[in-house]
Formats: sequence, C-alpha cells, structure tokens
Amino acid sequence: MSVVGEEYVDRALANGSTDFSRAGQEIVTEWCWGYAWTRPGLSKQQRSLLNIGMLMALNRAPELAVHVRGARNNGLSELEIREAIIHATTYCGVPAGVDAMKTAEKVLNDMAEKGEMPRELGDKSERA
Repeated sequence: MSVVGEEYVDRALANGSTDFSRAGQEIVTEWCWGYAWTRPGLSKQQRSLLNIGMLMALNRAPELAVHVRGARNNGLSELEIREAIIHATTYCGVPAGVDAMKTAEKVLNDMAEKGEMPRELGDKSERA
C-alpha cells in the first residue's frame, strides 16, 4: 500500500461502503496492493512503469493519474515517466499518448502545487 498510501486505501475502502461495492474494493485492496505489489522479482519502480503503460493502453485516465502519483512516490523521475509514456505511445497510438501526457502533467502540477514534490521538467520548453 506504500504506492498510494494508507490514506488512499482507507478512503477507497470507505467509498466501497455498500454491501454491493465493498467486496469489489476488498478484492482490489487484497489483490493489487496486498498481492501483486508485494511479490518478488520486480521493483516498485518497474511495476509503476508497467502500470503506466497498461493503464494508458486501456484508456483509464483516472487510474493512470493514481499510478503517476504512485510512480513519483516510488522514486521514478519525471523523465522516466515521460519516457514510459512516449515508449507506450509507439504501441498504443498517438491519441492514447496525448491523453496520457495530459493526465501525467496534470498530476505532476498538482503534486507541485500541494508541495508534495517539485516539478523536474515543468519549465516552458525552449522549442515552444
């Protein structure tokens, strides 16, 4: 759960507060955060890069945003996140890449505005 933090997981469980939705959120918590993220063989950074590519391919912007934030918290740089998106764009297509870049930029700006993590590549491009 260190990827997104205890607070995020607790809030997600609380949001799954009906008899109908609670079981689904418990599966996510147990399988994703409790099982997949704690297995040996891949670092958290590697798992974050995989998730960025998969969520981008699946066009799941809200979950992509969660995992971009998690990737930064796992120690990935903005450059690594950007390059993962660019690499996945060649396989997922330009529209998916454009959407992912916008989602990631929004998350990175939000993190900087909240004082969570400074921007590394947030300056205006010299080529703009």
